[in-house]
Amino acid sequence: MPGFFLSQDWKGVDMKVLQLMTFAGMLAMSLNVFAEGGGDRTFERALSANTKAMEQYAANQGKPAPQVKDYEYGMKLDVAKVVSVVRPQVACAVVPAAMTYEDSKGQLNTIKYTVAGDCRNRGS
Repeated sequence: MPGFFLSQDWKGVDMKVLQLMTFAGMLAMSLNVFAEGGGDRTFERALSANTKAMEQYAANQGKPAPQVKDYEYGMKLDVAKVVSVVRPQVACAVVPAAMTYEDSKGQLNTIKYTVAGDCRNRGS
């Protein structure tokens, strides 16, 4: 028995229906792209607020403000005390996060890294 789509006569399909379906598909993909970009903007705002807070914290401690560095695989971290964490967003994807810590010499460091997002709908 031939498949459903193979047995249909496409000459009778209304072009407006096809155009509407194509438009709806493109719109859905566009909204997904905007949603992804919105998460990055949310993280950047949180990181910016954290950076300002860490500058104030460093000034109160009499230490230089930490510079934000991107974590690289294999990077050695000397974490004596975690000072602040920019938590990952709720998403079923790889998302950015950041941590400010004090090393064993008392110097403040901030690293930006990626983690698996907090996917609330796991298993459902």
